[in-house]
Amino acid sequence: MKSTRTAVLATAAAAGLLLAAACGSSPRPAAVASPAPAPASPSAPAQVVAEPIVATYDGGLYILDGTTLALARDIPLPGFNRVNPAGDESHVMVSTATGFRVLDAVAARLKDDEFKGAKPGHVVRHAGKTVLFSDGTGEVTVFDPKELANGLPKGEVYTAAAPHHGVAIELSGGELLVTLGTEEKRVGALVLGKDRKEIARSEKCPGVHGEATAKGEAVVIGCEDGVLIYKDGKFRKVDSPDDYGRVGNQAGAEDSAIVLGDYKKDPEAELERPERISLIDTAAGTMSLVDIGTSYTFRSLARGPGGEALVLGTDGGIHVIDPGKGKVVDTVEVTGEWREPMEWQEARPAIFVRGGTAYVSEPATAQVHAVDLATRKKIKSVTLPKPPNELSGVKAETHH
Repeated sequence: MKSTRTAVLATAAAAGLLLAAACGSSPRPAAVASPAPAPASPSAPAQVVAEPIVATYDGGLYILDGTTLALARDIPLPGFNRVNPAGDESHVMVSTATGFRVLDAVAARLKDDEFKGAKPGHVVRHAGKTVLFSDGTGEVTVFDPKELANGLPKGEVYTAAAPHHGVAIELSGGELLVTLGTEEKRVGALVLGKDRKEIARSEKCPGVHGEATAKGEAVVIGCEDGVLIYKDGKFRKVDSPDDYGRVGNQAGAEDSAIVLGDYKKDPEAELERPERISLIDTAAGTMSLVDIGTSYTFRSLARGPGGEALVLGTDGGIHVIDPGKGKVVDTVEVTGEWREPMEWQEARPAIFVRGGTAYVSEPATAQVHAVDLATRKKIKSVTLPKPPNELSGVKAETHH
């Protein structure tokens, strides 16, 4: 989907270009100690935030100017909240206890608009559509993110056979891929045609979790013993090299046939801290493993503008992997060393990539950093009032 920016957003983008030029003239990162703005209510007057970045913290949301990292607004929001791009150039979806709230990040305003649903889970953007999955109900909601500017889209609602921790994606031809399972057991996925009649199914994916899309609209779904690849109307199973080799989080790039995945091999571990990642070749139907020499977490995976695989390690570096060669080609030092907490909701560093910039949160120092992926240098940092947790921002979907 290609979007046309408004005059305001064009101005914001121009500001971003000026910042990039300024950053390029100085090899040292700029440290910004941003004073906390007064907390904003959902009805606070709108403002304009250039290329906004959204960070969650315990009790609210921070909205940062993506070109300067200045703290633009602090929005109190009790509870554990999660954030994902909505699929356009203005909005972010905020998962709360009651559903998916709509945040106008450019205007720095949390709307009352909400897709209601118990245990809101995955948000997937592809082919101009955004798909929400509510784990507590099994409800799948498909909508056009461009409609968010005019209120809450009605969208299309499909309900899975049973509630489960699932995910769904709509493809460019209108097919809907939805995971299969119950609250006790997840087994695979099915695909519904445009008329919502089943056209494909596979139940050879125990513990199904997560998705990513690769070149040629190949969809990768993670399993406890490998992955499922859906392409050209058929499912294909790719086994892990170990009997138990769990892939649960993936990152794809539209011009790359290779998907980056995590990889865990110990089914008995209370918390496994893996040091190998998986590379799934959707064209060849193969999986290879790469040891990056440090552990990482489910918020550590991203893709760069050239399709490079990026893994934020607990050693504080972004490990740049050439997916074709299957090896680490560079490491960018960003944060101090850190250790994954036992509870998944607890704050840990996260990476969010937009264009040529990687944004990284560092809860230990209450900072967010910006990294230029072309020069592979940290160019700017900001210190926030409270430690950030999840990190996201506006990001228009580019798939056709």
